Amino acid sequence: MLKIRLSRAGKKNMPFFRIVLTEHTRAAKHGYKEVLGFYNPFSKEFKVKNVEKIKEYISHGVQLSPRVSKLMAANNITL
Repeated sequence: MLKIRLSRAGKKNMPFFRIVLTEHTRAAKHGYKEVLGFYNPFSKEFKVKNVEKIKEYISHGVQLSPRVSKLMAANNITL
């Protein structure tokens, strides 16, 4: 089953997260199929490259992780 979730990147004590499409059993850091956006927790910047593509994935059965769904709701991105 595919999931849309966060993958941590960045330096030590300076996290930066990518929103990635990955298989739920694989590590988000190394096995993702596509980068769909990013989230910077320090500046609270949340950006999705293509909302329509995410809607298409969800219509095909891809699930959002709880954190990604909360971030999308907080930034008024409806799916």
